[in-house]
Amino acid sequence: MRFTSLVIELIRARPRLIVWIAVLLQAAMWLFVALVFYRSPPGSLATLLAFGREYQVGTDLGPPLPVWLADIAYRAAGGHLFGVYVLAELCGIATLITLYHLSRAVVGPQQAVLAVLLTMTLLAFSSPTLDFGPLVLARPLWALLLLHSWQIIGQRRGNAWFAWSIEAGLLLLTTPAAIFLLLLIVVFALATADGRRTLRAFDPLFALVVVAVLALPYAVWLMRAEVLVLPALPEVAQLNARALHAAWLLGGLLFGAAAIPALTVLNTGLFVPKSEEAPIIYRPPVEPLARNFVYFFALAPALGAVLISGLLGLDAVVGGAGVVLVLSGLAVVVGAGDLIAMRRARMLRMVWAAAVIAPAIGVVLAVLLLPWTGANEIATSMPARAISDFFDESFARRTNHRLRAVAGETQLASLITLHSGRPHLFIDAEPARTPWINQAKFSETGGVVVWRASDTAGTPPPDILARFPGIVPEVPRAFEWLVTGRQQLLRIGWAIVRPKGT
Repeated sequence: MRFTSLVIELIRARPRLIVWIAVLLQAAMWLFVALVFYRSPPGSLATLLAFGREYQVGTDLGPPLPVWLADIAYRAAGGHLFGVYVLAELCGIATLITLYHLSRAVVGPQQAVLAVLLTMTLLAFSSPTLDFGPLVLARPLWALLLLHSWQIIGQRRGNAWFAWSIEAGLLLLTTPAAIFLLLLIVVFALATADGRRTLRAFDPLFALVVVAVLALPYAVWLMRAEVLVLPALPEVAQLNARALHAAWLLGGLLFGAAAIPALTVLNTGLFVPKSEEAPIIYRPPVEPLARNFVYFFALAPALGAVLISGLLGLDAVVGGAGVVLVLSGLAVVVGAGDLIAMRRARMLRMVWAAAVIAPAIGVVLAVLLLPWTGANEIATSMPARAISDFFDESFARRTNHRLRAVAGETQLASLITLHSGRPHLFIDAEPARTPWINQAKFSETGGVVVWRASDTAGTPPPDILARFPGIVPEVPRAFEWLVTGRQQLLRIGWAIVRPKGT
């Protein structure tokens, strides 16, 4: 009797169990990394939380839903970033589980497992994991939209319209790329006979009403804020540079998905003796509409996002790689045929595990080794809790008032706003970004102004001194990094603006 590995047999017999085990293990791995090696939030998460405590309908960070959810998760966890990390991982879990249900409807449960496993390698390299924000929240919403779009168009399930409308409205409240993504669904529906037949019913009109109701508050804010300005198209002389930029963005997407072609090549017959009998993962034939659906939403979002980003000169792909590439793994499985032979299964498992674990290992090695090379500082190694506690207690001790606002360098000020008292963030260099407080209100309530100290006297930078001419700098406060190595201590200059009447 031919021997088949336990993993292959579980994929055949218990496909859903394999998906849940893989997804939960990946989430647990990243939560462990965050708890052990993160002393401050990654990326711009601290600023996102500082904006979230204000509950504005709209800010320059984009639609409000990610900002609100981040603050809710932070408060639910008792003022600990662990709540936001869990929220980010729940978004990742929801994305992959939704993808499994969509893949199962197209290629059957066994090959759906392969689609999910391939997508996990893609998301590990091309999409943020713990840096919760619009790019993270948009992934499960887009996956749910694709699932219910297929149920509506391909399976003719009219009861999916309500869920579709809710998800479309939430996506509009999550990312500015939502309009582009929703237009792609409309294009596919108009381009297919089944889609046109679906649009002739009354359900799309009711869905449109629900979407409009959900998105109306943010749309009103956009009109009142006068930020609905169409970006200028490039001039003829700039087209070559923009085309080269688009090519770089496309190359970045391909690099993030490099594990998928690597696993595909390893699974070909080139590296396997002809005498070997590989186990087979079977699926029922894929209908033409399903094949077109998968190929369209695997290619059109990525190519369209690269084109838009290149023409507008954006630094990143519109919508994020984790959104525009979410069906890439399923597209590879659909193109592989009804019978997929799992050749050299042990090698495939090792390469897949390395692709999923490599980003987390890279984070750990960067935290532990980079400080010894004297390279750039690692933002997640800042002692956020010690920084916020020191300045909150210092202000209360000096003024006998609770700290209500923080200004100065945005990154440092955002960390201080994470304290349990949750002071306001005041971006004094760009006051329009923080409309909940201005220079006059900051002078009235008082607060702390912080900056990176470049000398032992803590002399403020000229721009900060120009905006706060009356401040008296205190002795800089030094903080240790998680791993100091050859780096100097983190020295923060600071000054207190006393509340009026004290």
